[in-house]
Amino acid sequence: MKSYQIPFDRFLSIRAEVLKTWPTGEGLTLEDGLAYQRTLPPAKNFARAMATASREGRILLQPRAGVALIPDHIKLLQYLETEGEADLLPTTIDAYTRQNRYQEAANGIQKSLEARASLLNGFPAVNHGVAGCRQVVESVRSPIQVRHGTPDARLLAEITLAAGFTSFEGGGISYNIPYAKKVPLAKSIEDWKYVDRLVGWYEEQGIPINREPFGPLTGTLVPPFISHAVAIIEGVLALRQGVRSLTLGYGQGGNLIQDVAAMVTLKELAHEYFAREGFTDYELTTVFHQWMGGFPEDEAKAFAVICWGSTVAVFARADKIIAKSPHEAMGIPTKEANAQGLRASRQVINMLRDQKFAGGADFERETDLIRREVRCLLDKVYELGHGDLEAGTIAAFAAGVLDVPFAPAACNHGKILPMRDHEGYIRVFNRGQLPLSAEILDFHRSRLEERAKAEKREVCFQMVTDDIYAVSKGRLVGRPR
Repeated sequence: MKSYQIPFDRFLSIRAEVLKTWPTGEGLTLEDGLAYQRTLPPAKNFARAMATASREGRILLQPRAGVALIPDHIKLLQYLETEGEADLLPTTIDAYTRQNRYQEAANGIQKSLEARASLLNGFPAVNHGVAGCRQVVESVRSPIQVRHGTPDARLLAEITLAAGFTSFEGGGISYNIPYAKKVPLAKSIEDWKYVDRLVGWYEEQGIPINREPFGPLTGTLVPPFISHAVAIIEGVLALRQGVRSLTLGYGQGGNLIQDVAAMVTLKELAHEYFAREGFTDYELTTVFHQWMGGFPEDEAKAFAVICWGSTVAVFARADKIIAKSPHEAMGIPTKEANAQGLRASRQVINMLRDQKFAGGADFERETDLIRREVRCLLDKVYELGHGDLEAGTIAAFAAGVLDVPFAPAACNHGKILPMRDHEGYIRVFNRGQLPLSAEILDFHRSRLEERAKAEKREVCFQMVTDDIYAVSKGRLVGRPR
């Protein structure tokens, strides 16, 4: 098998420049990070927790959370761990750090100190440095993951992994296309190869580190086959650099059958393409993201959305759920609301623990469809890359062969328009340049026309808009009033 791994001497050369980016990186050694990781008990290792839960058939719960100041962030995580009964903890990074604007993050820390409240929308881990981040790790019992949205996360990865975090979210596609506008895809992929090489180095030293590409992408009417294709590509790129613990994710679409079919095929297709690349030595788990779109403002209605997501995750046999809160429509939730979302999710998981999804003809049709759609995309990616997935991915986005709906990135065509069919499945209205077969496109069109006939209107762009806002207004399909 051809080696794509960054040579270690080249990695060290790049690393010397990365650590100069901000003072907290200066003097940081790989050996110090490794020594600290070795002091952590197995119960605080994210990769081990995911693998164990998967083997035992348990679903782990994890929220999103992050504030500016270390003492406040510690209190938040401790509350979610105890009152929220979270199995896994997050540290959500602030927007300035995600864009490598560390001086502005420093200003935000100072203003937060003066205001005695968080004036940042997350935890500025780079500014707090290794020592500050270790305070967070040592304050809780559970494993902690870094969650962010950073096209260039190299320094963030260096600091947080050295500090004892044992899972790192994101990827060169999923943390560029939905989050940035002007970052070249080739650059973000290259920068994330560095992150994966760093994780691979820890793996080589016997420290498992979990990697989780961001599955939902824009979180807005993303057809399963698009998010699957991106997740599989990012999984391959991570495995090439020595990553062994992978968690691939999917964002809830809303239709029960399609969502369960999506989760089942995600794992199945990932194994298929990882084998195609020659990989066998890895742990693959899955994460289900509760509804990522607009939420109802009414808390009771928001709880219904949360519980529906948990129901789907149980039937789909997800290994982990990213839970939402009843304050989603209002902005950053309080710690109490975040804990309520976790407890509501836990109740559903416990009640449905022994129940199974029945499947049936519609389920079989949908799983078969997703498999064929993903293969249409990835086969074309390999063709464009003359057999190489990375080169093909860059060429595919340039050609619109890979295209993420409603994403801001200039390197994304943004021509695909999805909408729901009569039963709430996400279908393709405008395919752009997606290389789907005529048979698949005919099926999508027929399903959309079925809806249009029922609503007594033409298949039109207004349906897309209606569907985007439907859940926040109490429905799944955006029917005309």
